[in-house]
Amino acid sequence: MTLTTTPATWQTVSPHVCALGESPFWHPQEQMLYWLDIAGRQLLRANIHMGTVEAWDMPSEPGCMAPAASGGLVVALRHGVFRAREWGGALALLTTLDYDPAEMRANDGKCDALGRFWVGTIDETRSKKNAALYCIDARHASPVGRPQVECKIAPSAGMTTANGLAWSPDNRTLYWADTPSHTVWAWDFDLPSAVMGKQRVFASFNPKPTGWHADPQALDNGGYRGRPDGAAVDVQGNYWVALFEGQRVCQFAPNGTLLVEYPTPLQCPTMPCFGGEDFKTLYLTSARHHRSAAELKAFTLTGQVLSMRVAVAGLPVQCFVD
Repeated sequence: MTLTTTPATWQTVSPHVCALGESPFWHPQEQMLYWLDIAGRQLLRANIHMGTVEAWDMPSEPGCMAPAASGGLVVALRHGVFRAREWGGALALLTTLDYDPAEMRANDGKCDALGRFWVGTIDETRSKKNAALYCIDARHASPVGRPQVECKIAPSAGMTTANGLAWSPDNRTLYWADTPSHTVWAWDFDLPSAVMGKQRVFASFNPKPTGWHADPQALDNGGYRGRPDGAAVDVQGNYWVALFEGQRVCQFAPNGTLLVEYPTPLQCPTMPCFGGEDFKTLYLTSARHHRSAAELKAFTLTGQVLSMRVAVAGLPVQCFVD
């Protein structure tokens, strides 16, 4: 199959600007778009039809979140994983994860089809390469209400920034990326047991050239294609991933073949999700945190959430079960 670069008609979802937008999902019951601002320490949700945005301040940086089947949200903050029964309500601590919050925090994560919350971490020092992936199962909590927590990818694996978490439509494949390694991996996956089996490279990208910097005038992005950030999967099993610093979203076939590149009016797209009534609207968050003044001037939509219509519907968000 021939790779194509498809012109994309992106629209601005709202004028709200994030420092580091991430973790978007479409809430099918509420018909609202949720996302968060990690550096801005906020959760956000938008009524697309009304054009309104609500912001909820957090006590520390939120890395990821998911809707809960019984209402409210589960949120992974820097200092723990919390349960909110309603928007703006009390944050109840579910568990802490085994890392030092002075140097690490939660990053990309979402729920699997059985309602377990998977949370990846990031080594903010970029030196220890001790990021990990945890599975939090609250379906059969302990008598004191604590969920079961299992480390699925250990800090010793040599990862730095957890990203790109997603599952195939049949739940037999788990995807996960280490952004600085410019690699997306795939594992054979058993949903009932949450066991990750055989690992393989699903997609890899050329490393950042020495001395590369974002040049808004370089139409080819200086030859750099970017590195994998957040991801989503459509009903055909295609894997859609945002390429941070790459100005693009890439669609990969289930066998790892790169199908389409969608250019974005953003230097740093961060994570896509599917939504809308037919799940054929692709929403995309972006980052402006620590970006240069020249870049922000050239990419005026940086930090906003964009959307475009696509031909194939995406998978709906999975809810946390407790």
